[in-house]
Amino acid sequence: MVTPVAPVTLPTELLPPAARVWVHRRIPLESVQMSLIIPTLQEESTLGKTLAQFPLELRERYGIELIISDGGSTDATLPCAHAHADVVIEYTGTERQTIAQGRNWGARVAEGHVLVFLNADSVPAESDRFAQTVLRWAATAPAEEVALACPITVHPECATWKDRLFHAVYNRYIGLLNTCGLGMGRGECHIVRRWAFWQVGGYDERLAAGEDFELYRRLRRLGKIRMAWELLIYESPRRYRRYGYARTLWLWTLNAASVLLLRRSISRKWEPVREMSHVPPPDTC
Repeated sequence: MVTPVAPVTLPTELLPPAARVWVHRRIPLESVQMSLIIPTLQEESTLGKTLAQFPLELRERYGIELIISDGGSTDATLPCAHAHADVVIEYTGTERQTIAQGRNWGARVAEGHVLVFLNADSVPAESDRFAQTVLRWAATAPAEEVALACPITVHPECATWKDRLFHAVYNRYIGLLNTCGLGMGRGECHIVRRWAFWQVGGYDERLAAGEDFELYRRLRRLGKIRMAWELLIYESPRRYRRYGYARTLWLWTLNAASVLLLRRSISRKWEPVREMSHVPPPDTC
């Protein structure tokens, strides 16, 4: 495990005073092609399993730098992050950080020409194929294709028939929105060209929820968004197990409508659910 000695001071225009940045550069800067940004808050039960899907050997092969942007964890999340990440950002403010803010902070220190925002409870179904496909897209797709949306489902070893039915329908709904040119991508995994991300201003840090929907709406005005059916992502069912699909979908819909019509989210804060991990693989921490 890497024990941080002192935080790194970055130019003030990059991050505000509430950010402490620790650099454990494992992937040389000249090799970085992709920046994997994972926002965290009290994720000790799942972060190790997520990072196990991105071992150092794989990240070296594809030039993937790992950035953990933590919102103020007091559990074992940060030791795990320091043991594996190239860059760890710690939020030291007193108010609750939004996930949009955490993602933006990660993007500000990113070196890759493509940004992958991945939730701490989400993993690619096939990490090697995921990395290959994203880098091939970044190198060969038309520049007007500025972002990718991914299909999301619950890991097969945890999934019930309700999980499979809901995600089969909802993924097709997301695909339809992008086919129609409306622009949509679930926040479990966003894949965006870095220049496009900053051209639209990144995530709206005022939003406690619906920030994923709102970002992709602005990106769609800039260029095209493609539903990348080959990039399947597994997520934890923890929110569905606590609240059920009806309530979860209702909250998603309310926040999306509020963001669209009022430019603010209904939810003042998005309550974290931490009871369950996403996958059975070994924990790295």
